Amino acid sequence: MKKIVTMMAVVMVGVMSLTSCGGNTNTNTTQTGSGSNESGTATDSTQTASGSAAEATIKNKDIEIKDGETLTGKHHVKIKVKKYGTMKLTLDADNAPITVTNFIKLANEGFYDGLTFHHITSGFMIQGGDPNKNGTGGSDQTIKGEFSQNGVENKISHKRGVISMARSQDPDSASSQFFIVHVDADYLDGQYAAFGKVTKGIEVVDKICQKFGSAELVPEEDQPVITSIDVID
Repeated sequence: MKKIVTMMAVVMVGVMSLTSCGGNTNTNTTQTGSGSNESGTATDSTQTASGSAAEATIKNKDIEIKDGETLTGKHHVKIKVKKYGTMKLTLDADNAPITVTNFIKLANEGFYDGLTFHHITSGFMIQGGDPNKNGTGGSDQTIKGEFSQNGVENKISHKRGVISMARSQDPDSASSQFFIVHVDADYLDGQYAAFGKVTKGIEVVDKICQKFGSAELVPEEDQPVITSIDVID
C-alpha cells in the first residue's frame, strides 16, 4: 500500500508540474511535462501556431510555412541530445496542426538549439524547450491547446514515447516547452496537446531518466543539452 500511495503522489506532483509551464512570462511556476506555469498568461486562443512578428516565409528543405498557415499530414524530426544520443520522431499535423506547425517553425528557426531538458521525472516524462531553463520561459507566442477539454479532438494518447506540449492552467498557454512521455500516462489525455511520437531512440529518454531519477527541476549545469532539433520533412 505504501508503494501505491507513493506512486500516486509522484504522479500528482508530475501533473501539477506539467500545468505549471507554458507561456513566456517570467511569473510562471516550475514547468513540467504536462504544463507550464500556473500564473502564465496566454494570448488570443485563435492565434495560429505559424504566425510570426516579421510575417516572413520560413523554409526548411521541403517545408515552407507562411504566416497564418498550418501544416497537415505527417512530418519527421530528429532531436539530438548531447552525450545521450538522437531521437527520431513522427509528428502528426492531422491531429494537432497548430502544435506541429509551431514546433516545426521554432525548430526551423534554431530556437531549440542549445536549450535543455530542465524537468525530469523517471516513470513520467522529460520536459524541455525553455530558454530560461527553469520552467518559466517560452517563445514570443502562445498557441491554442489542441485537446478535448479545450474543444479540440485529438486522438493521440499519452503513451510511452509520445511528445506533447507543456502549458499553464490556461489551456491556450503552450509556447515552446514540450515533454516526452517515459511511461504510459494516458491520464493526461484530453488535457494536453500530444502531437507525435518517438519512433527511434527512446533509449535516450531511458538514459536521461536513469541518470536523474525523479529529480524534477534539474540544476542548470547538469541539464541534458538539446544540441539541435532538425526537421527532416
